[in-house]
Amino acid sequence: MGGHQVVPDANGHLKENNYLNCDKSIKSWLLTLDHKRIAILYLVSILSFFFVGGISALIMRSHLAMPQAQVISPDLYNALFTLHGVLMIFLFIVPGIPATMGNFLLPLMIGAKDVAFPRLNLFSYYIYVVGALIGFVAIINPVWLIDYLQGMAQGVWNPLDTGWTFYTPYSTSTGAGEGWGVILMTFAAFVLGFSSILTGLNFIVTIHKLRAPGMNWMRLPVLVWGLYATSVIQTLATPVVGITLILLIVERVLGIGIFDPAKGGDPVLYQHFFWFYSHPVVYIMVLPAFGVVGEIIPVMSRKPIFGYKAVVFASIGIAAVAFIVWAHHMFTSGMSAFSAAIFSALTFGVAVPTAVKVFNWVSTMYKGSIRFDSAMLYAMAFVFLFMIAGTTGVYLAVLGVDIYYHDTYFVVAHFHYTIQGGAVIGLIAALHFWFPKMFGKFYNEGWAKFSFWLLFFGFNLTFLPQFVLGMEGMPRRYYDYLPEFSSMHQLSTVGAFFNGLGYTLALLNLTTSAIWGKRLAPSNPYNSLGLEWQCPSPPPHDNFITPPVVTSGSYDYGYPIEERSKA
Repeated sequence: MGGHQVVPDANGHLKENNYLNCDKSIKSWLLTLDHKRIAILYLVSILSFFFVGGISALIMRSHLAMPQAQVISPDLYNALFTLHGVLMIFLFIVPGIPATMGNFLLPLMIGAKDVAFPRLNLFSYYIYVVGALIGFVAIINPVWLIDYLQGMAQGVWNPLDTGWTFYTPYSTSTGAGEGWGVILMTFAAFVLGFSSILTGLNFIVTIHKLRAPGMNWMRLPVLVWGLYATSVIQTLATPVVGITLILLIVERVLGIGIFDPAKGGDPVLYQHFFWFYSHPVVYIMVLPAFGVVGEIIPVMSRKPIFGYKAVVFASIGIAAVAFIVWAHHMFTSGMSAFSAAIFSALTFGVAVPTAVKVFNWVSTMYKGSIRFDSAMLYAMAFVFLFMIAGTTGVYLAVLGVDIYYHDTYFVVAHFHYTIQGGAVIGLIAALHFWFPKMFGKFYNEGWAKFSFWLLFFGFNLTFLPQFVLGMEGMPRRYYDYLPEFSSMHQLSTVGAFFNGLGYTLALLNLTTSAIWGKRLAPSNPYNSLGLEWQCPSPPPHDNFITPPVVTSGSYDYGYPIEERSKA
């Protein structure tokens, strides 16, 4: 089952036949059924959209650096706001860890040769690509472009400007490209939902049916549990938003009153449907990151994870509660006081399993022999940032407080601490930790740590001032603001550029090391007991040289064999 170090031949090429060099043709990549290559395809795709979404955010923050600035027009500001949200949510964060690290690691972690349905896995990727292309067409707004080229639009641009939530009745009445921008973008989100559903189904069947002999449920790595809970949410919640978006398109095209009050519809109904999906989708983004941190901390602390069963059941509990707290996004929508109180209490309940996880992570590090590599720094940053996200979420669950903070920059800051400080930091941590396994090489650790501190400083400088802005009453989404808010906006803008520079350096370090790096990594540089570290680096096409058998009587994953007797 074990592997060996990959060494270069006389020409500097890798000798072993692995998933990267078994066939280097473009056709072999585009038609691959190997889960590892599909993971790389996803990774390249989502990072491309991450880059574009990040650029749009920096342009907006540059405009907001000063009050009454004229850096961009109001129309362009709204278009960039929508572009940033759509790209980051639907094309980057939702597929994020599951489609990339999940695809790469899940079969390796349970001792399987591949996912249960390799062809469906590739099909899921191409559905993702088709959805992204439709979204790209919606952003370009071809109806307006054709009219403009024919001299009919007279230079008047009607961009897609609904925001990533597509709230009605604006999304059913706005004139962006005679409505085609909204129709195409909502249809793109509908198509992307099928990619999520098929990936989730594939993962569920893989975990149920392809575990190695001896790999029972209570021996599954915590990342696998995170992916399993995420897959259940993807499969059950995504159809709801798909149907909702189709109803929006039907209303827009046929004029049927579903959500638009002018046609006899109910806009609050759209919010209920949308948030029934979009609150669980937060956990689609974050639960895999919980799993990533649960894998990194034990290995880097040289201790078994504290309270394995508690961590597992906390993941299941978070996934279950995610479906019944959606209306805390709607406290200002006019719901009854009784309903608001129920959803407020349920929202407080989410804090319990989340706090269990934080307690387990901190307890695992306690008295551990911690190895402060860049991956561990990102994992520790995740714990710190997500504690801020969870604590500020409690404020928004309090009915009297949420009435004041709703639709202010306080919500923007809380959301980004949850998503960027959680899901994105978790993905970057995973890329650093499993980079030697994925590419058989080491990255530059000095640059990795420098990038981390730059990113960590920039992130907090960007969003901590936004909590202050929200408490002072600054509304979100505004193109302009009063001079009294300028100091906090300026700090946030400076932090955004540090944040962007940190991400850029981190990803450049990983990319250049993967392509041109010369430092070859052993199969198990961390001395971990995880199954994925027991195969060569990079893994061969079929993952394991001999089929693995799990014999451990208790969950001691991540605990170095030679150090077990010392603890």
